[in-house]
Amino acid sequence: MDRFSEYRIMWVLVFFDLPTDTKKERKAAAEFRKKLLNDGFTMFQFSIYLRHCASMENADVHIKRVKMSLPEYGEVGIMCVTDKQFGSMEIFHNKKAEETSTPGQQLELF
Repeated sequence: MDRFSEYRIMWVLVFFDLPTDTKKERKAAAEFRKKLLNDGFTMFQFSIYLRHCASMENADVHIKRVKMSLPEYGEVGIMCVTDKQFGSMEIFHNKKAEETSTPGQQLELF
């Protein structure tokens, strides 16, 4: 199988709804976002972050890191999609279709 197949390359999406009523909750939410950014995730929308991974094995590493960083309260979802599936996403801004860009392309060093 081709090492860079659009079916082998994965995108990890993390979406969350975290409480921000108290100073402690706001701090926890900010720390969670910061950990995602430090692990190479890119903000797609305010509470949706995504990361490009070369394989499912690589995605599993980052998923484990997200799970270790989960805040005490709130809801967090993690989903993996193939590069092919990600590329078929439709994005609209003010009812106008936008081209799907590939945010945060990363180089893989061997």
